[in-house]
Amino acid sequence: MAINKTEFARRRDKLMAMMEPNSIAIVPTASVKTRSRDIEYPFRPDSNFLYLTGFVEPEAVLVLLPGRSHGQFVLFCRERNPEREIWDGLRAGPEGVLASHSADDAFPIDDIDDILPGLIEGRDRVYYAMGRDPLFDRRVMNWINVIRENVGSGAVPPGEFLDLDHLLHDMRLYKSAAEIRLLKTACEISAAGHCRAMQACVPGMMEYALEAELIYEFTRNGARAPAYPSIVGGGRNACVLHYIDNHSVLRDGDLVLIDAGCEYQGYAADITRTFPVSGVFSPAQKQLYELVLQVQLRAIETLRPGGHWNQAHETSVQVMVEGLVALGILHGEPEQLIANGAYKAFYMHRIGHWLGMDVHDVGDYRIGDQWRVLEPGMVLTVEPGIYIHPDDDRVAKKWRGLAIRIEDDVLITKNGCEVLSAGVPKTCSDIEQLMASARMKGPQRSLL
Repeated sequence: MAINKTEFARRRDKLMAMMEPNSIAIVPTASVKTRSRDIEYPFRPDSNFLYLTGFVEPEAVLVLLPGRSHGQFVLFCRERNPEREIWDGLRAGPEGVLASHSADDAFPIDDIDDILPGLIEGRDRVYYAMGRDPLFDRRVMNWINVIRENVGSGAVPPGEFLDLDHLLHDMRLYKSAAEIRLLKTACEISAAGHCRAMQACVPGMMEYALEAELIYEFTRNGARAPAYPSIVGGGRNACVLHYIDNHSVLRDGDLVLIDAGCEYQGYAADITRTFPVSGVFSPAQKQLYELVLQVQLRAIETLRPGGHWNQAHETSVQVMVEGLVALGILHGEPEQLIANGAYKAFYMHRIGHWLGMDVHDVGDYRIGDQWRVLEPGMVLTVEPGIYIHPDDDRVAKKWRGLAIRIEDDVLITKNGCEVLSAGVPKTCSDIEQLMASARMKGPQRSLL
């Protein structure tokens, strides 16, 4: 991780300062999931656990004990095992965790049933994300029951469970300078992947072959996995918002929509571009594309400290409806069309979401009954789109089957905002120029 030990310690200290007196927090990492028989899915730590520790091994549990004289940061992890390490790689072990992650105490994960009830006992409150992992929930309740069984001997069980996510997710919403650097790198690598795909695209290519260009660029630049399943939808496939089959032929005359981003050292990018398979937009494609681009640019202009979360969406709807009326796709007065939701037949999703360690990152969008106010350090996507079903006979034939989405990742700064994903062309002329130049360019070099 490019996040140093000092920042992880600062995060833990900040969280403990917000916890109620005489409390304990329990944060397990993700569990290993079986794919089939003895093959497992690639392991990825739980984001909350990773945010507080930087520890990437499975079978680990973080415990925070504010005010504990023997140390507030306790980590349970796997023991060293030379035989298993031959097969699976090195383990830190409790001794390694003490040195590498500055834990105050570290214990073998196999001893957690014996040790953790003693750490919980006497604490008034337990901070834990109940309901996320039913199997671990049962273990937590078993530890509580062990304490309750010893009440007659003077044991004091906790009296209250509190949701840890409320505190932790609000912390994660505000990105530090180090996190912003990682997000920028994720966006740069992802942008290179999108550019490569534009340059590689030719009629007759399979969608999955274009996806392979993205994955290649991600991997060779140090991003070992996509942040989410890549969408590569040509023609009518792009009208399916979460299309991930990616198994059709890309046809001359169609558009292809790519929604893809890498994960780099725990941080996600999320970028969408739509471009012509042939390298040249048709007149109808260009008209619709330029409307979506205008919507996106106007929405980005609203992003600044002091504005509220929904302002960009409200702007996008207003500009989108006015444009659809001008193109003859919608009919009527824009305000009435907005009021009755007529535009949702073509623009059915919201403008974006928070971005960070998770591609749909944590953080409330409303505080009480008010939209959240934007502040420096927040990162969000801006992704308007128009989707016209191939069989929609309410619109002229030239529009049918067209689907266009343009998505960028945007950081709120002190004075406005910064588009982190600006490395991918998004005007019609720039896209056409990049695609036309593909045959004249030599092999691409790695970014890192």
